[in-house]
Amino acid sequence: MKPVCVLGNGQLGRMLRQAGEPLGIAVYPVGLDAEPEALPIQQSVITAEIERWPETALTRELAKHNAFVNRDIFPRLADRLTQKQLLDKLGLATAPWQLLADAAEWPQVFNTLGELAIVKRRTGGYDGRGQWRLRATDTDSLPADCYGECIVEQGINFSGEVSLVGARGHDGSTVFYPLTHNLHEDGILRTSVAFPDPDAALQKQAETMLSAIMHELKYVGVMAMECFVVPEGLLINELAPRVHNSGHWTQNGASISQFELHLRAILDLPLPKPVVSTPSVMVNLIGTAVNLDWLNQPLVHLHWYEKEVRPGRKVGHLNLSDVSKPALQAAIEALVPQLPAEYASGIAWAVEKLQG
Repeated sequence: MKPVCVLGNGQLGRMLRQAGEPLGIAVYPVGLDAEPEALPIQQSVITAEIERWPETALTRELAKHNAFVNRDIFPRLADRLTQKQLLDKLGLATAPWQLLADAAEWPQVFNTLGELAIVKRRTGGYDGRGQWRLRATDTDSLPADCYGECIVEQGINFSGEVSLVGARGHDGSTVFYPLTHNLHEDGILRTSVAFPDPDAALQKQAETMLSAIMHELKYVGVMAMECFVVPEGLLINELAPRVHNSGHWTQNGASISQFELHLRAILDLPLPKPVVSTPSVMVNLIGTAVNLDWLNQPLVHLHWYEKEVRPGRKVGHLNLSDVSKPALQAAIEALVPQLPAEYASGIAWAVEKLQG
């Protein structure tokens, strides 16, 4: 099989490499400053773990590579303006929004969108960075360089957040995992819960939406779609043209992980629907040192990224899966004394989901 070069050498590239090993697929996560001649680029299929990148010797070389899968899609989805325009073109439900071009627009913005405005940088913001929740009295706090470089959305009163992770093959076939329930705190994903038997109506709506997006773009590989749950159904929040944090539970809770599924799709290998037979919980490890006591619990799978621990930085995650919801609940509750205090609310949320 052809080797795969991954543009970006963070944890997603690392996990793609790990997923390729059992299949005999050589996966090379590469930093943006890598020397092109040091890599088997010409013989490889190219993918990426990041949506946007600066111009370097490597990215210039890859920009003309005819096996760079989704190459021209990344910049379109990395810009929230063109991403929102795509959703509007396809008639897919998303929060009312507009481009924020000038401070003089604020009266019209609040008149049109309501009392709470969510401002997002068009590019580059993630994990709560580059985003602001503003009311009419707060607009002076927005940095001046945001105007023309941000969109503004209506603040949505949602009952929950879910994501759908799916994949599309070269032949246009699609497969999906069950919807994942997500808890974000300060804009960062803290905890995910997935069930083998999701709400049928929401699952169907989500699959219809993500299918329409992937078919319109002729996308190949794994894509994630984050949504708000509202009384009318789902509103699309954001798209990620890559493997995604909210799909990490699939490493231990599905017959095929999202990372293997992505490799299968881009290499034109068989793409069966992954089997999910147990509930799963994923706990993100954010700015937290490794604690080997976690491994005393038989349901815990530790995925450690070997990154320097810094506040707000994703350094690993814990996956737990079991056919018994009570056993899974007990296992995650047992983690509370082994984690910093700020994890307690996320674990309590996961327990509530399992009980519901």
